[in-house]
Amino acid sequence: MTITQLEYVLAVDKFRHFGKASKACHVTQPTLSMQLQKLEDELGIIIFDRSKSPTLPTMEGAKLIEQARIVLREFNKISDIIQDDGESITGDFKLAVIPTLAPYLLPLFLEPFTRKYPDLNLKIEEAKTEDIIQMLDKDEIDGGLLVTPLHEDRLIERVLFYEPFYVFASKENDLYKKKKVKESDLNLDEIWLLNEGNCLRTQVLNLCSREKEGLGKEKNIHFESGNLETLKNIVSSGDGFTLLPELATRNLNSNEIKMLRKFSGNTPSREVSLVHGRSFLKERIINALVDEIIHSLPDEVRSLKSNKLEIVEIFQR
Repeated sequence: MTITQLEYVLAVDKFRHFGKASKACHVTQPTLSMQLQKLEDELGIIIFDRSKSPTLPTMEGAKLIEQARIVLREFNKISDIIQDDGESITGDFKLAVIPTLAPYLLPLFLEPFTRKYPDLNLKIEEAKTEDIIQMLDKDEIDGGLLVTPLHEDRLIERVLFYEPFYVFASKENDLYKKKKVKESDLNLDEIWLLNEGNCLRTQVLNLCSREKEGLGKEKNIHFESGNLETLKNIVSSGDGFTLLPELATRNLNSNEIKMLRKFSGNTPSREVSLVHGRSFLKERIINALVDEIIHSLPDEVRSLKSNKLEIVEIFQR
């Protein structure tokens, strides 16, 4: 049994497809299949049911996969320990970011961070909250930029900042006429939402449902997007409203800025954190990343939680 064979096992389990797994491992499919066959012959078990599509692990295979994940986690600690003892920050760091943060937060810190640490190989991907949590559990990534709290004891959340929400209302909407908006003013019949799986969608629904229940039926167009920019454009064209976090408002033009409305009273906000597992082997990289992100934030965002902010939960109530 070899480390390479265990890596192939986890790759097939991740992609549930031999071809995709071999591509991710940078080997040919026959090579990967041959190595897995050798491992199965050595152990006397069938790891994957090749007759299923997608490829699924057998009961014995599932037990092997669970243990293989532990073995590879411990094996990878060797290089992490050596890198962490050096004077410079080097190595690989895999980071996942939710889509409602990536286009607004990444441009603020990426260029100065990579310039400051040229020997660090930072790999970034976009993913939804649920997928990022799963990737952290499987050690497929080292950290995630997420909205918290997640209420996951197995993960550590390093709070970076608190981001208030604004109402973004079309000129045809009643909210446009108000100087400030109360939560009870939010009409679910007129709101444009992100699609299922986006934590911002759940936050918006939690906020709106404090006063009203159920989605409205008045609009004859029911469209949900995975992109905040799409929702902004729909509202700008003259229909309904949506909610925008602070960083998503920073590149609005002069006409769009006039469409923003603050909340009265305590401001509904989201908590943004760098989330990672309880292994501290890459703590120096994590600390450097946290410092750079906080340093890159606009002054009005770079602040601790105040009594005037109200954190909206990201899970359905």
